Amino acid sequence: MKIKEVRELNTKELEERIEAEIASLAQKKINHGVSPLDNPAQIKEQRRTIARLKTELRQRIQNN
Repeated sequence: MKIKEVRELNTKELEERIEAEIASLAQKKINHGVSPLDNPAQIKEQRRTIARLKTELRQRIQNN
């Protein structure tokens, strides 16, 4: 998810997306522990997506 796409989301959608991404990341980590993923770089990319979402949310809260 690119930063441009993140900025298009409203605050409520952003919070919901963060929750969904965190849950998805936890599931991927569990699955990767049981049987290796085809592309383990997905975990890294998902962590970065979560960071982008949290950064945008933090900036919105700070500016208000």
